[in-house]
Amino acid sequence: MKYQLRKKLRTKYKISTVSRSFFTLLLLSIVTTMLSGCLYSGGKSQGEQVSYRESVDRLQRAIDQFQAVQGILPIHTAGEEIPRYEKFRIDLDKLKKMGYIDEIPATAFENGGSAYFLLLNEEVKPTVKVMDLTTVQKVNDVQRQVSKYRIANDNKLPVLDQVEAYPGLYTVDLKLASAESFAAKSVFSGQELSYLVDNEGQVYIDYAYDIMQAIDKFGAAPAEYEDLRILLTEQSYFVPVKSLPYQWVDKAPEPML
Repeated sequence: MKYQLRKKLRTKYKISTVSRSFFTLLLLSIVTTMLSGCLYSGGKSQGEQVSYRESVDRLQRAIDQFQAVQGILPIHTAGEEIPRYEKFRIDLDKLKKMGYIDEIPATAFENGGSAYFLLLNEEVKPTVKVMDLTTVQKVNDVQRQVSKYRIANDNKLPVLDQVEAYPGLYTVDLKLASAESFAAKSVFSGQELSYLVDNEGQVYIDYAYDIMQAIDKFGAAPAEYEDLRILLTEQSYFVPVKSLPYQWVDKAPEPML
């Protein structure tokens, strides 16, 4: 009974892999299109992807120019407690005021959009990425509902079957938590995401299925990575926000507390 989610993930992934084989010829015909944009981004519409791609490309040029001239990066200061995939937010106002961009992207939160733009690999090769705030908000909403449930139910957690999905982690029962309206889809694959919760009541997103897809699509050797989430950021404009590090355990990605 332990770690049922890992078994379900393998089964779901095998079915998905078999189904995809029927579409191999179709996929080959659109490889060129895929390579020109975000390679792994089933969760957003085509229009949104084009908009994000243009925004990321434009900001990347601005960041490169800014660093070359100023010798620093235009980012907001963040404390050590801020998670890696939320940490180095780009200071878009500074870029605009100093003439490195003509306008703030419409996709940016600062201009009414639903994303923060941030940097990864800031010390070696600063790379612009997108943090989807819709996902962030839904995690926060589920967190609020889980906390309410614990208060009303003698510190119990609203989880499926009371069985660990991974060591120290459970799958949130959205119905039990009165959080069904906060179901979220992955920005990477378009699949509905599961929410995980630890024994302290902290909620996370489970990106295991997305990581499995990335491994299959791009032929990665998962055992070589300290944190498998890098496979998602290498092949997408987005970051796996509100998540735990993942390692390769028993032929499947597993989140680590």
